[in-house]
Amino acid sequence: MTLHDVRFSIATTADVPVLHRLVESAYRGAAARGGWTHEADLLDGQRTDPDALIQSIADPDHCILLAWHGQALVGCVEISRAARDGAYLGLLSVAPAGQGLGLGKRLIAAAEAEAQRRFAASRIEMTVIRQRGELIAFYERRGYRLTGETRPFPYGDARFGIPQVDDLIFVVLEKPLTSPAV
Repeated sequence: MTLHDVRFSIATTADVPVLHRLVESAYRGAAARGGWTHEADLLDGQRTDPDALIQSIADPDHCILLAWHGQALVGCVEISRAARDGAYLGLLSVAPAGQGLGLGKRLIAAAEAEAQRRFAASRIEMTVIRQRGELIAFYERRGYRLTGETRPFPYGDARFGIPQVDDLIFVVLEKPLTSPAV
């Protein structure tokens, strides 16, 4: 796969089955271990479910961007409106076989531009499980900074996975968004 062959679209409910498979393959189970971004050592069970994806797609304060290589869905990222002229970036997923090729960077850039266009966002934030040091470093190289804020992991809610450790917590990263060049 070459990055210039990748095209982007906005997810619709028709995309949910393939979108759900992509997200699960990037985060959970044996397939996820083929990439470097998986959470398989920290969480079991699902990463999301089709109903949650459908709700996000239907909500005007959310947008899921899809990355396609030919007819194959190879990546996605979700953005949503956040308080204080901000946006939230989440669900960044790249098919394990395509990780390390720069697609994650392109998805982040597309999400940041869409957050500015769609939500007039001047900043964007995300949460990452504290134990994911390599992933936090990846986002820091993209201009995100740890805020010092943490948020609890939703223990007891299997919709977000089944924790394999008892000390999961999210750290918050944030990045100012600059106006696009005219």
